[in-house]
Amino acid sequence: MTDSKYFTTTKKGEIFELKAELNSDKKEKKKEAVKKVIASMTVGKDVSALFPDVVNCMQTDNLELKKLVYLYLMNYAKSQPDMAIMAVNTFVKDCEDPNPLIRALAVRTMGCIRVDKITEYLCEPLRKCLKDEDPYVRKTAAVCVAKLHDINAQLVEDQGFLDTLKDLISDSNPMIAESHPSSNLLDLNPQSINKLLTALNECTEWGQIFILDCLANYTPKDDREAQSICERVTPRLSHANSAVVLSAVKVLMKFMEMLSKDLDYYGTLLKKLAPPLVTLLSAEPELQYVALRNINLIVQKRPEVLKHEMKVFFVKYNDPIYLEKLDIMIRLASQANIAQVLAELKEYATEVDVDFVRKAVRAIGRCAIKVEQSAERCVSTLLDLIQTKVNYVVQEAIVVIKDIFRKYPNKYESVIATLCENLDSLDEPEARAAMIWIVGEYAERIDNADELLESFLEGFHDESAQVQLQLLTAIVKLFLKKPTETQELVQQDSDNPDLRDRGYIYWRLLSTDPVAAKEVVLAEKPLISEETDLIEPTLLDELICCIGTLASVYHKPPSAFVEGGRGVVHKSLPPRTASSESTESPETAPAGAPPGEQLDTVPTQGDLLGDLLNLDLGPPVSGPPLATSAVQMGAVDLLGGGLDSLIGAPSFVAPPAAAVPANLGAPMGSGLSDLFDLTSGVGTLSGSYVAPKAVWLPAMKAKGLEISGTFTRQAGSISMDLQLTNKALQVMTDFAIQFNRNSFGLAPAAPLQVHAPLSPTQTVEISLPLSTAGTTWGPPCFQVAVKNNIDVFYFSTLYPLHILFVEDGKMDRQMFLATWKDIPNENEAQFQIRDCPLNAGRAPEPCACPCCPVPCPQP
Repeated sequence: MTDSKYFTTTKKGEIFELKAELNSDKKEKKKEAVKKVIASMTVGKDVSALFPDVVNCMQTDNLELKKLVYLYLMNYAKSQPDMAIMAVNTFVKDCEDPNPLIRALAVRTMGCIRVDKITEYLCEPLRKCLKDEDPYVRKTAAVCVAKLHDINAQLVEDQGFLDTLKDLISDSNPMIAESHPSSNLLDLNPQSINKLLTALNECTEWGQIFILDCLANYTPKDDREAQSICERVTPRLSHANSAVVLSAVKVLMKFMEMLSKDLDYYGTLLKKLAPPLVTLLSAEPELQYVALRNINLIVQKRPEVLKHEMKVFFVKYNDPIYLEKLDIMIRLASQANIAQVLAELKEYATEVDVDFVRKAVRAIGRCAIKVEQSAERCVSTLLDLIQTKVNYVVQEAIVVIKDIFRKYPNKYESVIATLCENLDSLDEPEARAAMIWIVGEYAERIDNADELLESFLEGFHDESAQVQLQLLTAIVKLFLKKPTETQELVQQDSDNPDLRDRGYIYWRLLSTDPVAAKEVVLAEKPLISEETDLIEPTLLDELICCIGTLASVYHKPPSAFVEGGRGVVHKSLPPRTASSESTESPETAPAGAPPGEQLDTVPTQGDLLGDLLNLDLGPPVSGPPLATSAVQMGAVDLLGGGLDSLIGAPSFVAPPAAAVPANLGAPMGSGLSDLFDLTSGVGTLSGSYVAPKAVWLPAMKAKGLEISGTFTRQAGSISMDLQLTNKALQVMTDFAIQFNRNSFGLAPAAPLQVHAPLSPTQTVEISLPLSTAGTTWGPPCFQVAVKNNIDVFYFSTLYPLHILFVEDGKMDRQMFLATWKDIPNENEAQFQIRDCPLNAGRAPEPCACPCCPVPCPQP
């Protein structure tokens, strides 16, 4: 007898049993079998072998069984596309069933089966369902159009489904209008917007959310239309559903950009925005958290909305620690309400929750830095807290007082004696480091500074690296101020490489040039600012357009957390009207910023793609520039996609026209026989206008590196004239520069050459040659990355268009015609000029076309 018996069995297995049950004549047994198949599919078992048997079960009048079969089809049709065709006839038949539920179920399932072979059979049933007499079927068909568009956009356009969708907006049943505006398939115009606004009042709450999100994607043609939309959306602010309220706030915040602040309606709208936001804070903690994350964005963009609602953000006894009320209190703090805020924060500092008390004490310090007029009162409050002798309160107070000293030097040093009395109670590294910094910075005013620092040295080797480094610097400061008293303190041993390196630097400075050492170590320090946690303005505008979504909770653009980024559209606020720009008041600017100056925030390292500091630039390469977008810098992308992912696709404002002196104007030729006047009469410029240098990157945003510059064109060559100033306390080396893609392909024609290290307070001027051989993309906004031995810094500016023009303005006729023909047809735009009467006896006059600066020839 052979061993084959081990490979044979009388048991057929579970699949075989299910197959037999699916082919049973009994309806109940067949339905139970389909349920078993769905259960196996749900837990991850492969039951695709039963596909033909399950499809045979579609021929039934039982609605429950039909739903189960359709669910199976949606799951396995993609892996069995050839067999899925078997179900097409049943789908088509079900689309004409008398029962509207079956008709809707059939068209919905066909839309969910993402198989190209089935989509062509879907068109005719879908067309019938879009005009079905039942509103539920029409709604389902409208949603199916969006799904079909995702599979085959060209097919949807060719079949005319988009036109049918536009007609459905004005359907008598509002359920139809709410079913598809979120798909962004519609060509939004004032007529379709008006229809959506009409349906808004009759829709369900989720339908209202879809319509409001659709309105947020629309840009009104003028401020009057924006005001009209705002007036019709405002009633949604009183809705009971918080999602509807946030969607309405999103629409209003976006369209307020287009309204003039002189309008009475603008002030009325600001007053109407506050109550619904306040009401959201009465919900359960989870909803409060979402509301507070959104309010955090709103008060950064428009603090005037909630400037009178400070009390709402006072922390209650039962509020969870994760609620961000303290942050919003600080953002809303001003000279008018600072007394109320400080009294509240002082009360918080006596609570029993240690983490909450620490946040409250730090908040008092941030208020002192933000509102200068309240600094003295804040310092007095902190001193009162220090007198409580509560250990963690004292330590947090010392940390924030150190920041206050940085903000207001030589103003509140009278409190140092009080701080020194609490020296023995400090056991946290941050507090000890802060106290050491204070002693070293004001050593000349503290009689026993050497004794205080010596007390820290007793356990020097047991201290954290932060304290050791701060102690080394403080002792060097004391040595420079009191050399005779500190000789022994300077001499210490350590195995920490960072500490040894810093010690070597100080030792070489002191042994080589004590005067230079004093200038470096005791140099004037830049003032600090409280508003360092503001979101970058471009990102803030995008997040304002995402209020009520996950992006507003994460404070990140959707592209940062949506896998693949497919379907993610970068959003931006509409451009401001001229009247709203001219009436911008200092009140609406972020606190701490001078009037008329907009604060920028440098992107943090965590926001960038990859660790840019670890990139090697490679050796500089000499020779002509390559005809590619990668400049000769070791083929390394300094930007690393960072600016693209950070800034996205913002809406840029075109740069103002360069002011050209009158003597640079060129007379125009008559050109009556040549529309473009390519052969004669073109004037030449006698020189090239050079704008004065502007500060592109302030030192406070670039760790002490200040970059100023301008653009020039001389003898056919474009240059970026840079002025680099080192306002830091360390030498800067290893400079490199790279541009992001831009609309004219400007790129460095050579590496950035800084031939000598840039010492503190030193300024160097460099002319960087540019070429137009880079990749062309996007609007004329110039995004630049500059790297040195400290970090990678980013800034953006606008370049004047005149640097791209040749000096004489001449162009060979054949070259022009060849260039014209090389432009793709899809880039061509045609305009019809009306009301332009022709008269043979009249002289040439400017035409009505706004893009044509030359006189049109009149016959």
